[in-house]
Amino acid sequence: MATRASEITLTPSAAARVATIAAKQGKPPILRLSVDGGGCSGFQYKFGFADAVANDDSVAETDGVRLVVDSISLDLVRGCAVDYVESLGGAAFKVENPNAASGCGCGTSFAV
Repeated sequence: MATRASEITLTPSAAARVATIAAKQGKPPILRLSVDGGGCSGFQYKFGFADAVANDDSVAETDGVRLVVDSISLDLVRGCAVDYVESLGGAAFKVENPNAASGCGCGTSFAV
C-alpha cells in the first residue's frame, strides 16, 4: 500500500501548477517523479501525470495535489523538493535534490 512520505516535498507553487495542468487535461492532480539512467550527468528526472497512486509509491501532498515517487526512484531523490519556477529563461518544474553530488546546466540530470 502507498505510504505518505515526508521524504519528498511538493512546494505550493508546484502544486498550483500541477492542479492547473491536471484540470485542463481532465486528469487527477497527481504528479509522478521518476529517475531514469541517462542525461549528461548519469541520471535524469522524468515528470508525468499519473492516473492513480501505485502500491509501492511514496506520496507527498500539498494543497490537495499529490507528488508520487516509486520505491526505486525514491532512493535517488529522498529528501528532495519539487518546485515550479518561472524566470526569463522559461518556466519549469525544478528538483532540489540534496543527494545530487553534481548536476548539469540544464537542471534535468544529476550524478550521485
